[in-house]
Amino acid sequence: MAGAGEDNLPIYETRPPPWLPKTHHSADLGFIGFYPPHPDQEEDILSETNVKNGLIVGLAVPAENFSANENITPRIQLDEVITDLEEVMNQIFLRRREDVPPVPTWTFRLPSRVTLNEAKRQAWFNDLANPEVPLGKLGKSVPHGAKGYDLLELLCLNNVAIPRAVWFLRVFGGNETAGLRNKPAYNPTQYSVEWANVVSGYLKKQLVDIALPIAPRPGLNIKQTFKGVLSEEVSRKRWISRFTYSLKLLRSFYAEGLVDNRTFLSWLVQQMGLSNLAQLGFIAHLSDEYLDGMLATRALTRPFVEACANRILEIRTTPSKEQLSNLERLLTNLLLRAFLALPSAFISPRSWTQHSALLKGVVTDYTRNGPLAPHTAVNPQALRQALLMNLEDIKERNEAMLFLNVPPRTLGSRTSVLGDIQLLNSLSGTSDIGSIVYFDQGFEESPTFTRKLDVLLTWSVTTLQYGDHRTYAASSLLRCWRDRAEERAIRRDKASPEEFIQDKLFDWLDSCEVAAKPESLQTVASLFSQLVRHSLFSYEQYIQRLIARGEPGLSFSEEPPSRHRNFLRWIPLQKSSVALINHRKVTLYGVRARETPEDVNEREIRKEIRSLLPELFGGEPLPLESFTDGLEGSCSLMYSAPLYEQLRVVRGWLMPILKKAIVSHGEDDESIDKIYCVATALMAHCRAYVSMLDWTLFILEHANSAKLFTAVIETIKQHTEVWACMDATKIITFSLHNKHMALKAQGNQNSSILDILIEMDQARYLEQEARETVLMDRSAYTNALRPAAVQTDHVPAALPEILLLATNPSPDAPSMLANSLWYRYRSAPDWGWKVWDNTLASLRQIPSMISDTQGRRVCALRYAVFLSHVDHHLPNGIDGHICNWLLGAGKSEMAALNAEAWDVTIVVLLQLTISGALSATSLLEGLIYPSWHMASTVASAQEGTSVETHLNAVSDLCCRLLLKKECGGDFPPFNLLEARGLRTRRRDVFRPPHFTRMVDNIPTLVLAEVSTFLPLAVKEKFHALRKALCQVNVFRQGIYRDLDVVHRAFGKFLDNQSTSETLQELLLNALRIMLNDGSNTPEDVAKWHQLSTLLSPWKLAATSIEMRFSMKQLDTALAGVATRERANAYLDKVTKTAFYQLMSPEEGDLLAEMLRGASIAIASKFVNAGLQRIAEIITDISILETDNQVVPIAPASDLLRLLTNIVKPLRDEGAAMPSLHDRVQNELFAGLCLRLTAIAESVAVGIHVEDAARTTVLLARIIHFALGFQGVWTDEVITLSGKLCTVLVRLAMLFGSGITGDPLMFPLLLDTLYYVLDEIPTDPKTLSYDPFRHYPDFELQALPPDLPTEYRKQMRTLLPYTDPIAAVANLAYASHDASGSVTSLVAMQNRPWEWTENLGDIAVVEDKDGSDRSKVKNTASLSLDIFGAQTTGESMLQQEEIVDPRVVNTIRTFEDHLFGESVFHRDWRDSRIPPDDYLPRSPTERAEQEDQVGPLPTFPAPAQASSRHASSRGSRRPSPASSVRSRSSLHAFNAPSVGSSLRPSPMHPLPSGSTAGDPIDVDSIAAGSSTGRPPKRAMDIDDLGNSHGTKRSKVKTTSTSKTKKR
Repeated sequence: MAGAGEDNLPIYETRPPPWLPKTHHSADLGFIGFYPPHPDQEEDILSETNVKNGLIVGLAVPAENFSANENITPRIQLDEVITDLEEVMNQIFLRRREDVPPVPTWTFRLPSRVTLNEAKRQAWFNDLANPEVPLGKLGKSVPHGAKGYDLLELLCLNNVAIPRAVWFLRVFGGNETAGLRNKPAYNPTQYSVEWANVVSGYLKKQLVDIALPIAPRPGLNIKQTFKGVLSEEVSRKRWISRFTYSLKLLRSFYAEGLVDNRTFLSWLVQQMGLSNLAQLGFIAHLSDEYLDGMLATRALTRPFVEACANRILEIRTTPSKEQLSNLERLLTNLLLRAFLALPSAFISPRSWTQHSALLKGVVTDYTRNGPLAPHTAVNPQALRQALLMNLEDIKERNEAMLFLNVPPRTLGSRTSVLGDIQLLNSLSGTSDIGSIVYFDQGFEESPTFTRKLDVLLTWSVTTLQYGDHRTYAASSLLRCWRDRAEERAIRRDKASPEEFIQDKLFDWLDSCEVAAKPESLQTVASLFSQLVRHSLFSYEQYIQRLIARGEPGLSFSEEPPSRHRNFLRWIPLQKSSVALINHRKVTLYGVRARETPEDVNEREIRKEIRSLLPELFGGEPLPLESFTDGLEGSCSLMYSAPLYEQLRVVRGWLMPILKKAIVSHGEDDESIDKIYCVATALMAHCRAYVSMLDWTLFILEHANSAKLFTAVIETIKQHTEVWACMDATKIITFSLHNKHMALKAQGNQNSSILDILIEMDQARYLEQEARETVLMDRSAYTNALRPAAVQTDHVPAALPEILLLATNPSPDAPSMLANSLWYRYRSAPDWGWKVWDNTLASLRQIPSMISDTQGRRVCALRYAVFLSHVDHHLPNGIDGHICNWLLGAGKSEMAALNAEAWDVTIVVLLQLTISGALSATSLLEGLIYPSWHMASTVASAQEGTSVETHLNAVSDLCCRLLLKKECGGDFPPFNLLEARGLRTRRRDVFRPPHFTRMVDNIPTLVLAEVSTFLPLAVKEKFHALRKALCQVNVFRQGIYRDLDVVHRAFGKFLDNQSTSETLQELLLNALRIMLNDGSNTPEDVAKWHQLSTLLSPWKLAATSIEMRFSMKQLDTALAGVATRERANAYLDKVTKTAFYQLMSPEEGDLLAEMLRGASIAIASKFVNAGLQRIAEIITDISILETDNQVVPIAPASDLLRLLTNIVKPLRDEGAAMPSLHDRVQNELFAGLCLRLTAIAESVAVGIHVEDAARTTVLLARIIHFALGFQGVWTDEVITLSGKLCTVLVRLAMLFGSGITGDPLMFPLLLDTLYYVLDEIPTDPKTLSYDPFRHYPDFELQALPPDLPTEYRKQMRTLLPYTDPIAAVANLAYASHDASGSVTSLVAMQNRPWEWTENLGDIAVVEDKDGSDRSKVKNTASLSLDIFGAQTTGESMLQQEEIVDPRVVNTIRTFEDHLFGESVFHRDWRDSRIPPDDYLPRSPTERAEQEDQVGPLPTFPAPAQASSRHASSRGSRRPSPASSVRSRSSLHAFNAPSVGSSLRPSPMHPLPSGSTAGDPIDVDSIAAGSSTGRPPKRAMDIDDLGNSHGTKRSKVKTTSTSKTKKR
């Protein structure tokens, strides 16, 4: 039995251990390193060779000497070898892929909800709050019950850990949304929005508990107590605990997207502006934590920074600001962070207007005092620099949109003309014409010189300017320039400027429209007479040039006439030769003309002069009384003749006769005075002032009597402006000085000559010694008339001898009485005043003494002669005494005069003025102006009746004093000589400084005209007087010399708010009469038919004054109900004239300057009319149909500039801006949208890009301008704002990228978009706050790919998106085409309520037999299919902590980590080479390495071997990303290959880096290359061979590595 049993025993078969892998997975090749004995094995054959030499197994392949080059090389050289190899590799990859199992089906299930009773539900929440209870136990189901605030309160009360609470709420929300996921309109983040409202409401509920005490109401005796939640310790701890827990929950919700970040941040921004100061501290800290999320988009940042600025200002004004310093510092820090991170949030003109001072102060404090926080990681200097740069940039951009710093337009020609005209009009009798520089030096060939010359010549001849001095000023200024230019030409060896001047003057004559007017002919002739005199213009070259160019119409026999015919006819010749006269004669009258009209007229003029002055030709002289009407009636032909004939008669014929007559008449002073007076009158009419000066100086030289001295002095004083502009003041001064010295040598000094000499010298011309001598002579004359006395003479109040003069008809009585009075009272300073007082008292008695009117006037003349003698006896004349008397004691005396006394007094006053004893200015100051003031203040009809006589007499006196031209009649002047004296005194009234007083009193005269208590006759006289004054030439000359005087005079009344509307209108009409020749009625002025006339440079300054006051009057009229309609009609007419006529840019600037100071109502009219016109221009259908969108709307630019200048004063003053009409707004914004859309279409196709850019700038500026006014947003405009924002975004994209890119256009369009977005009003009907409502919504993918990065960032801030959730950041859904290429990318949407935490551990798949190489679970909340995951069958290293870096190096070299390594980490590790003696070695190893043989194999223990085998098994799978092995990892290959066997021993395992038999996963390789790691070159055979000689020790792995499959 036993033997049988033994025979049946199975044959023992050696089997490998279960852990030993097969040599091949499919082929039966045994096991690696396992070679069990078997019968008839080669080792058992005992052959002689085996016995003697031992068993030697032959090599299957002689590795030492075998080479496959002969077999491989021909194959490699074939053309299809690459294709074959590729096909082999593709087959390998394909079969490997087919062998990989697919990812299993997604089997995730969300924990369901169950309804539990209160006890179980509380127990469940207790387990949830217990961290010892795993969530896997609770994750099967969750209780259903509490929601919203209650649920959050429940979690807070149970103090559930935040991660566990988040898991529960996520599951809760996932169940809430489970029923909605299959609906088409399902939004995964909608519940996040709802939950954000819940969380923010929960926070708001807690913040509401923080209240501030209410101030007690005054007058209420109610006891109030305040009890806050933070005032008690228990409630404070409870509140803080709950609020802290809420904030912790909020952080997790925010980070994972469980609350919609956009909704929460919008709520936070809103709370910053709505919370009280107690709540503000919590809101500010909350904002500090979530500020980065706000800074991602401008829609949140802009209202946030505005709210911060408002709260800072509120803190600074609150009484408890010291306790809120930390809060203010925190808000300031938030403001600065936003200022650095997102400067575009501060591009808001409205906010800048409100908070610019605060922002500047915050930035300045930071830059001066350093950072607000004690520690900062940023360079402080760089931070300060960035803040200052941002501040400057923000300031410029905001102020540009507010039109605060509009660059001034380059000084235009018209503006420069105004300055030139003002300079020319300022010329007076005291001007030094030689020192005035009118022309710039060195600019002869520039257009500036031509323009200034044209202004000068036109000013001298136009009828819109006044004064005979103008032609002489023009010739003198041009002569001074010519002299300097000649000197410069000589120094620089250049041509003389004479030819240049000749050409310019000819061009002006040939083209100037003003010169061609008939009324300007005499002035043009006078001008060119002086130009010819100074050799500035050649009459001969003028004729030659006209003939050379074939000028038609020069001769009177040719028609039509040439404009130059009259010039040739009128311009006189200074030094005429016979040839030139004949040349002129032939040109004008032809060759055959024997006698010309000039010859006939000259003969007739000579006859007229002979009849006037027969004594010059041996006839009887005419009495002076015969020249009652001047000389116009006696010399009508001469007065109407051309200047050519007048000057030929005066200079060539009359002057020699006059000089001869003066010499022949000898001492006949009366005859000489008459001749002199008539001759000067004729010369003044002919404007022959050069001849008049020659004639006057000749008389001065030969005169020896006081009468002739007076005549000469009156002539000089009457025409001082002409002498100054003629540059003859110096000549006159020296002539007067010579005469004075001659008289002084004769012992016969004249005080009048001394006075005029000092006046003409003006401390300029005489030498200092001569001037001092003259002043001493004048002082000596004064002392002689009033010698110093030991005791001053006393003058009695009554001087009866003065009254007796009325009855003494002796011619010598006045002089004798004056001499006696002077002799008695000469040392008394007031004897002149007493004489005048007694004289007026005597004049009051004359009507009662003499009944005859003519006799009274004769008596009055006697008193006038007496007072003239008294004047000569007074050192300073009687003028001052009379003026002081009139302003003092004489007021009542003059008011008491009756009509008869006034008749006598007027005769005396006029005669005194004629003789020079009394100045016209003293009469005005002392008598006339006070009378006007008295008339304007009459308070009752009775008072008006009482002063009627006085006012009538004063009006009569003023008319005779200032307006009367003819002589003769019952009142002085009675003859031509007296008329000359009166005109001389009259001129002083219209010269500075006296003219200012006259203008100041014109409004007073208007007030008297409208007085309701004055008789009508008095008012009519006042009106006629004022109107006649405004028509006087010298009056208008004085007005245009200094228009500021007029402005100040009328501004006192028109700027006064208490002035009635009726009075304002009358004053304004009076102003218009003054500024418009006194001929145009107010209605005519208000028509404004032509804008060019309104803006004429000759009238612009005057029109500006009128316009400003007119606007103020209209403002008053607009406020009145009765006058509003008329004022609106007038303004409509004005605005239509201004905006619907072609207007140059400079005219627009000037019109805006005239409107400066207009009220808001007036400015509103102009702004609405201007924007209406702009809207019509940009919406013109004919314009829109054109290809070019810029040229037709160019006028809109000038209109915009005009409107900007109109409202600029309002902006500068910070006043409220006008409101726009609804119709204007609608049409304007509709036109802007239409035009910008057309431009976008044009730019998109590349047509007229440059023109479109310019037009876009203009339209953007129009938008800026319109948004600055009130009442912009009508319903229609709000609707259009969306279209406007869309087209602005499109234009910004077009001008920000591609060939149409413009670095100036993009920021302009973006700023415009900011402005529009910030100004769109919020809808009051909207319940929720949505700062993103009007912001554009487009995808980032829609931006042009070539848009610069900086522009892309700015566009990103416009989108209504906050920072993406980290879980889905940079993830997208990819779509592939048939070839596998990605066709589209869609950003991955966060699904926070569907993606819950995985509560269980990933099970490790046991793969003992290796049949199932990949076992992956797809049970997480996020399916692997979303990522396109595929199994590869590769095991992955378990994440274990290994301390020894050598072990880590060995494992990482041959194994693949679960998460992989970064490129830098792996490169760092692979590049480390340990030193030779880094690891301890045995003596045997060191000896073997020193022999360069390498270490012998080591035989580890079985346990170590099995560990190594396990490690080897885990390392057979290659890494998805190729890597370069370090040298230390190659030590296993350092053993020599001699004695190798085909079957290695089980004690010599394959190197751990071997990949024999491993399948290659193509997807894994592709995935590895996509991680960003650059591929590394693997070490080849040569590298291995080169390493044999190195002395390196083998790194031994002492720890095991656990592997798992994926």
